[in-house]
Amino acid sequence: MKWQVWDHLYDSKLRHINIMKIVVIGGTGLIGSNVSEKLRALGHQVIVASPSAGVNALTGEGLADAMEHAEVVVDLSNSASPEENTAINFFRTAGKNLAAAEKAAGIKHHLVLSIVGIDRALYIGYLRAKKEQEDIIKESGIPYTIIRATQFHEHITTIIAVQSDEEAIHVSTVDYQPIAVEDVVVLVTRLALEAPKNATVEIAGPDLAPMNEFVSRYLSVKGGEKPVKANDDSKYMFFEIPKSLLVPQGDFYPGKIRFGDWVNG
Repeated sequence: MKWQVWDHLYDSKLRHINIMKIVVIGGTGLIGSNVSEKLRALGHQVIVASPSAGVNALTGEGLADAMEHAEVVVDLSNSASPEENTAINFFRTAGKNLAAAEKAAGIKHHLVLSIVGIDRALYIGYLRAKKEQEDIIKESGIPYTIIRATQFHEHITTIIAVQSDEEAIHVSTVDYQPIAVEDVVVLVTRLALEAPKNATVEIAGPDLAPMNEFVSRYLSVKGGEKPVKANDDSKYMFFEIPKSLLVPQGDFYPGKIRFGDWVNG
């Protein structure tokens, strides 16, 4: 079965919970800025933690002050590049810095946004780096929730750009179940305000189909000069992957926004 996403009354229910100080690491990014805005709208004190705000998880600068009197840390940070060494150095160093600062401050809940399928593709350097990020918080003793998300709807343009040549857009028939950024924000906010799961949960969009069908659907609305050429090589971006790597393997929290509605929105 699938867990139910917030109904229209959930926000009003949240207004009756205790107000908390919440630190959002990576709070100026796409997900982070929207999660911060939603948490503030619910009455919480939000610390937007980013290098531009004087809080740097990679160097440790400003972490102690940011964590003071905080109860929850939402880690939405990302490395400057998906390149293997850069990503591993970032997530390893930042993860250890965050864990140390959070233990010192007595943080009650650490939530981190990760990626569906990483356990099954550790030969990909970026996914191995994300797995190390997960493991650091699991082993820290801090109560935690790990959210593994499928690819975002908004990622479709990157697939088109990377997998195109002069004649066609080459897209695999691997299973695909993208989720809208708006749904990610809602679910991250929800889970940050709930009790720690001390487990890994998954989130995904409501539509499951071969990846090539999503690309074709997008181009049928947005237009494009090149045809989509479907193939069964299980290739995604630069890597060969298991056919079902990019979709949940069991229960998951579903988003509400259908891919077609997002494309036409």
